[in-house]
Amino acid sequence: MTQEQPLMRGGLTQRVSTELRAEMGRQRISQRELARRLGVNQAVISRRLAGEQFSFTTAELDRIAEILGVPVDRFLTSPVTAGAA
Repeated sequence: MTQEQPLMRGGLTQRVSTELRAEMGRQRISQRELARRLGVNQAVISRRLAGEQFSFTTAELDRIAEILGVPVDRFLTSPVTAGAA
């Protein structure tokens, strides 16, 4: 069985975290609730959003997008501020 590799650290990880936090805020979904729906500990979500642990895998981002009802590219493309331009 192969284990999926997390996305690279750096700019992409920061963008994913920023966009995910923004979407969670729009939907008023807490880290605890997202963790519950993903079947992980809330600390895992917190650490990944803070960049303290490996970033999310593509499979996890697919599942998070499904949970939040948004396309996965929402987390990978334009920064939160792009909509304000």
